[in-house]
Amino acid sequence: MQFLRYCADMANPDNHTDLLTVGRRLRHLRRTKGLTLDEAGQAAGLSASALSLIENGKREPKLSVLTALAGALGTELSDLLAGEPPSRRAALEIELERAQRAPGFAALGVPAVRSGPRLPTEALEALVGMHRAIATAAAERAATPEQARRANADLRDRMRRQHNYFGAIEKTADDLLTRTGYTAGPITRTGVDKIAAHLGFTLVHTGDLPSSTRTVTDLAHRKVFLPHPQMGQHDSRTLALQALGHVVLGHRVPADYGEFLTQRVEINYFAAALLIPQRTAVPMLAGAKAAKDIAIEDLRDAYAVSYETAAHRFTNLATEHFDLPVHFMRISSSGIIYKAYENDGVHFPTDVVGAIEGQRVCKYWTARVVFDQADISAAYRQYTDTGSGTYWCTAVVDRTNAGDFSVSVGLPYAQAKWMRGRETTERSRSRCPDPSCCLQPPADLAARWADQVWPSARVHSHLLAAMPPGVFPGVDDTEVLTFLDRHTN
Repeated sequence: MQFLRYCADMANPDNHTDLLTVGRRLRHLRRTKGLTLDEAGQAAGLSASALSLIENGKREPKLSVLTALAGALGTELSDLLAGEPPSRRAALEIELERAQRAPGFAALGVPAVRSGPRLPTEALEALVGMHRAIATAAAERAATPEQARRANADLRDRMRRQHNYFGAIEKTADDLLTRTGYTAGPITRTGVDKIAAHLGFTLVHTGDLPSSTRTVTDLAHRKVFLPHPQMGQHDSRTLALQALGHVVLGHRVPADYGEFLTQRVEINYFAAALLIPQRTAVPMLAGAKAAKDIAIEDLRDAYAVSYETAAHRFTNLATEHFDLPVHFMRISSSGIIYKAYENDGVHFPTDVVGAIEGQRVCKYWTARVVFDQADISAAYRQYTDTGSGTYWCTAVVDRTNAGDFSVSVGLPYAQAKWMRGRETTERSRSRCPDPSCCLQPPADLAARWADQVWPSARVHSHLLAAMPPGVFPGVDDTEVLTFLDRHTN
């Protein structure tokens, strides 16, 4: 992780870079005036050693000190604080210093090189180029499926520890609702426009959004470009709020895939916290719990959101406010997990690194049995006996252009008493991960077809291929910038 942070620091300058730039400008101006460290320091009331530390970016000077130095050098304070290095060599020296100060540099096992005046510019160019190449190679290695799955597993562990509840984001969302006059009920499209306007943004729907993006935010002109709504206004509201979430939550360019995933979770949470506000949803759920009649579809209908958004939001609030442990899944019709969360002890199938994405759930679980129902438009409820306990689950089928998926929410048997549909008589038993449960065919069938069949597997390329390159995985940067040029010129 230290090495990955080194690569991140190479890509994202931090406060050290600002100090280094100020220091290099200070040194450049001092030498231009023909002053020694002693002479410039004495004129500003500093020792030569203290001034040297400032010039090398190792000490942060107070504003009063910088003002004194500017006066001693006969220049303006703004000249010292200008963001650009004074020369190309200075820029290279700063980049080398930054690379060698990165926390993960020690992991390389090589000594640091002092970028003093005796170091030839050609050598400095070569050293900086090597650091860039190392960072690029490391980023490519980090973008493997294994790293992506590890990042997913780490993020899921964090969500479990905090019961999938993000208090700071809840407060941020609630403050925005207060400032934009929200009182109760669903957030309308007009309400989303108000939130955007309050943040200084305009929402623009367009038909030529880059194919590799869901939205594009033009920070220079304070515009969020969205696709024309295809399935009602729900998608439009969610996408707009997610895009604004990056700005409100102060996201920076992601340094690695783990940070990219964290940002996605946070903007999804932010949008859901606005679409289903905690201040009104919690009393609604409290009343439903008192009546032993909690239903995800009621949350969906009350706030005019998708079933998946309502299910996600229930997991945010259930444990924090009602002490209800839960699990959530979104799977394909073939049983492949796309999203999942649990803090109720259910055992999802996992790979060797603890990741669940791409694994196949037992065909006797509610999430898969729902596909076998005659009416897949209705919620299906079932009790399932598993090796980690008995769970009550409710699931619905979500029909999309990419195929059919099921969205399910479950609780331990003892907590089912609070849920609508707890009286269901549907019950099944899962022995997974025992292969004889549903992974292996019956012995007689296997024997009859032994060595006589060779199926060609449908490979899930999104799970096997390396993560797409680029700052934002999968995004075509040229396409995005061309799009912005087209809409701003």
